[in-house]
Amino acid sequence: MAPNIATNTRVSLDELLDFVRPRHHAILLTRRADGGPQGSPLTCGVDDSGRIVVSTYPERAKTRNAKRDPRVSLLVLSDDWNGPWVQIDGTAEIIDSPDSVEPLVEYYRNIAGEHPDWDEYRAAMRKQGKSIIRITPERWGPVATGGFPARLVEGE
Repeated sequence: MAPNIATNTRVSLDELLDFVRPRHHAILLTRRADGGPQGSPLTCGVDDSGRIVVSTYPERAKTRNAKRDPRVSLLVLSDDWNGPWVQIDGTAEIIDSPDSVEPLVEYYRNIAGEHPDWDEYRAAMRKQGKSIIRITPERWGPVATGGFPARLVEGE
C-alpha cells in the first residue's frame, strides 16, 4: 500500500467557501484577555454573503473574547479525520438577540435546510438569547491533507 503524500492546495475565496460549505466541524480560536489562545470546537456554516457563521450564546468564552478582540482563526475540518482541512483567519462580528434571529434562520437553512416550523425556531432563538458570530475571511489556506512529505516516497 502506497503511503499518503501530504498536500497543500492554494484556493481562491470562492473555492474556499465551496470547500467550507459541506463541512460543519471546526475549531474557533479566539484570544483570551491575557492574549493566550482559547479554542472552541463548534458547528459552522457559510452565510449568503460569504462569511463563516457560528451559533453561540453571549456568555460563552468565544463570544466574549471575539467581542473584545475580533481577530479570530478557524480550523475547518472534514468529517473524516484524515480528510482535508483549512485554517481561515478573519475578523469576527457578534450579533446578539433579538437582531440575531434572522441571521440564525439563514445559518440553519444553509446547514440543515428548511425547518418544519420557522415560527417555533424563531421563538426558541429569542427565548434562548442566541447570538451569532460572523467571520469575514481575510487570509486562508492552503487546503491541506496530512501524510508523508513527497521526498520520502519519491523513487521507491
